[in-house]
Amino acid sequence: MPFILKEYPALSGEKIQVHLVKNLKIKTSTAQKSISKGRVFDEAFNTLKYGDIIDSDLIYMAQFEGHTRGLKPLFQTNYFAIFEKPSGIVVHPISKNTEYCLLDEVRYHFGPDANLVHRIDAETSGLIMCAKDRDIESKLKLMFEEKKYQKSYLAIVRGHIKESVIIDTSIQKEGKNIGVRMAAGAEGKKSKTIINPIKYNEKKDLTLIEAIPVTGRQHQIRVHLYSIGHPIFGDPIYGVDDDFADAYLDRLLDDKRREEVSGSHRLWLHANYLEFNYENVLYKIYSQNKDLYEQFLEDN
Repeated sequence: MPFILKEYPALSGEKIQVHLVKNLKIKTSTAQKSISKGRVFDEAFNTLKYGDIIDSDLIYMAQFEGHTRGLKPLFQTNYFAIFEKPSGIVVHPISKNTEYCLLDEVRYHFGPDANLVHRIDAETSGLIMCAKDRDIESKLKLMFEEKKYQKSYLAIVRGHIKESVIIDTSIQKEGKNIGVRMAAGAEGKKSKTIINPIKYNEKKDLTLIEAIPVTGRQHQIRVHLYSIGHPIFGDPIYGVDDDFADAYLDRLLDDKRREEVSGSHRLWLHANYLEFNYENVLYKIYSQNKDLYEQFLEDN
């Protein structure tokens, strides 16, 4: 369990936010977030709100305490680290009952002030960056917001993509039964993905491609590839009917049924390359698992 309840001494008559920062030496941003998220309690386990006066000798805080399952950083500096996330692992805890996520490894290795800088879908594998403290986090998040980086993915898709293609259809919410599903079309946010074919498996009618997202919309690569008739192999949301997608999102599918419909136990999309400049140093980070995609394509 990543969230644990910790006990702290309290000072009756003190405002809760003042006590956390002044007496317990908890960072202001952490204290504010903990209070706003309802993670601070009195002795009777009543939730304490911002401005509440302490009326007990003890308080409790639900805090995220990272643990490891053996995943180590692929690359790190004094400022940041890059992990290679396996498919099927969420980046952040979905709820207080989330047993394990990538943030567990980040906090286990680098402490409570380390945090992830950007996101990838749970089913997408590959490179993801974390900052080692809050100040660095702000700088790196701004870098991602301002698109001051280059990123590329590998994917295995259905059908034969014979030549490079630029997909620039806009992306918006589909507006139908599957709430997370996006759709490509004339309306929505402008989006652009460059697709370069690498290798084709004629027997299985699958193509290994490189995908370069020029913009960064939700499910962009998945939506764009589906929109041109080449859904990603193993995708449980795009290229399948609504009942199947619903069952997947509700965690009602076993592996056998998923493979029967989507073709695989996982989504074959992988964040393969990340390039950026930080503190006047140019970094070019490559995945160490890219050969898995070629091997999978040959085996299939």
